[in-house]
Amino acid sequence: MIGLISATAAGAAARDRLAAAWPDRTRVYEGPVGEAVRTAFAECEQLVCFLATGAVVRLLAPLLGDKTADPGVVCVDEGGRFAVSLVGGHGGGANELACTVGELLGAEPVVTTATDSVGLAALDTLGLPYEGSVALVSRALLDGEPVALEAEVPWPLPPLPTSTRGTCAVRLTDRDVEPGEREVLLRPPSLVVGVGASRGAPVEEVLGLIQEALREAGLSPRSVAELATVDAKAQEPGILGAAERLGVPLVTYAAEELASVEVPHPSDAPLDAVGTPSVAEAAALLRGGELLVPKRKSVRADGRPAMATCAVVRRPGRGRLAVVGLGPGARDLLTPRAAAELRRASVLVGLDQYVDQIRDLLRPGTRVLESGLGAEEERARTAVAEARAGHAVALIGSGDAGVYAMASPALAEASDDIDVVGVPGVTAALAAGTILGAPLGHDHVSISLSDLHTPWEVIERRVRAAAEADLVVTFYNPRSLGRAWQLPKALAVLAGHREPGTPVGVVRNASRPDESSRVTTLAELDPATVDMMTVVTVGNTATRIVAGRMVTPRGYRWQESTQEGDR
Repeated sequence: MIGLISATAAGAAARDRLAAAWPDRTRVYEGPVGEAVRTAFAECEQLVCFLATGAVVRLLAPLLGDKTADPGVVCVDEGGRFAVSLVGGHGGGANELACTVGELLGAEPVVTTATDSVGLAALDTLGLPYEGSVALVSRALLDGEPVALEAEVPWPLPPLPTSTRGTCAVRLTDRDVEPGEREVLLRPPSLVVGVGASRGAPVEEVLGLIQEALREAGLSPRSVAELATVDAKAQEPGILGAAERLGVPLVTYAAEELASVEVPHPSDAPLDAVGTPSVAEAAALLRGGELLVPKRKSVRADGRPAMATCAVVRRPGRGRLAVVGLGPGARDLLTPRAAAELRRASVLVGLDQYVDQIRDLLRPGTRVLESGLGAEEERARTAVAEARAGHAVALIGSGDAGVYAMASPALAEASDDIDVVGVPGVTAALAAGTILGAPLGHDHVSISLSDLHTPWEVIERRVRAAAEADLVVTFYNPRSLGRAWQLPKALAVLAGHREPGTPVGVVRNASRPDESSRVTTLAELDPATVDMMTVVTVGNTATRIVAGRMVTPRGYRWQESTQEGDR
């Protein structure tokens, strides 16, 4: 819950805007400001104070305890100009809150945390449990000192400016070890504990068995991602209690699924009881991984038969491939989601000229793999290989990465051993369309005239089909120095089905500083004025030029009669 506190009418107006936007996330605290701050500090995970920062500092000072537990606090001035992350920038989420509050209220977020100020991924914000000298190692990263990264378990981390050697270190490990004096341990959620239990097994017996198995194997409980068992044990109190105390989810599987897993220690007892020869080992191994602790049974102090079994598997982190569309070129047409993926990726793969467009958005430590024109398939293979190695990868393309860009070759290479995320972008056709007016107002199609990968006979057949279907056509890759004849031939096909006066829009470098555009007709278009940086949009039989702009009607009856209400 986010507590909202204000003292004046101006502050209350901004406070109420935030409360209206987030009705389920916020609570307004009325009354004397000091009392309101104290109450909200005790009851809420975060606070937004519409007060002067000095006043909030004085009110908070006696309340502050541990930065890992204190609420995140954001101050917004009464003029609504700034949203200041004051306390708990990382641990309390105040930095992120300042940005979202600023976006909602039109205020400028003010974040002074050192790592955020220089674009570094803070070690305590990676979403992984951590131990050790976070402040010391973070300072070394900020100062440009060599910091070694030791990844004992592959995991898709965001970029960190680390090296193979250094006086400080960041170690990614699920082993139960203590951090060195100048070291930070990051705990990946790499361990899966399979659990079996007899009916009524005490939670202390189940939990004690798990803790003993981890301890003897030298594994950290902070790296346990989940407990896994058979569906029949989904409501077993001892298993549920153990998962709750460990702070991890309980995942269950059907007995038929578990029975299909090959395990080293099958048994008739679980087969008779729940329909599978293995519960603990099979549940841990079902999604793959390395068996670190084979099935073991609990030992009861009273000498009675064991009521619990467990097994531990290390499941390596899945690499992550984000296929990112950068839009047509203008920075303000790069989506926030695309920018976030660029900052998240530790490896960036792309065409050199596209990399140059967004190089300033990359975090320090991002490894850039760039290449020139004509290496699309090589870039796709490289991106997938880096993801399979456990990295967080961004593969970039212009416009939308799924439209004549990198998504299709990358996904043709990728299998289900990595996570793939698609980030849409503004396509060249859409960017050109808005410049020309509204040429895509009804059914339309995009066709590439490049015959490097598609035979011309196929392209021509598609153009003819679009012409016969009376679709608006946008031509990509219309003309290059080595391919000058395809565009005239495609236009001739269209001319066989459309009037000479059919509107045609020509846009070069849409949304970029040297953008140019013109609206002409099918008869008057000179193909020699078109190049590979140009998008050509040919209207259908209903497209008109209105006030110099191309407009394709939506085709509804209101064009013929304003008495129809469908608009």
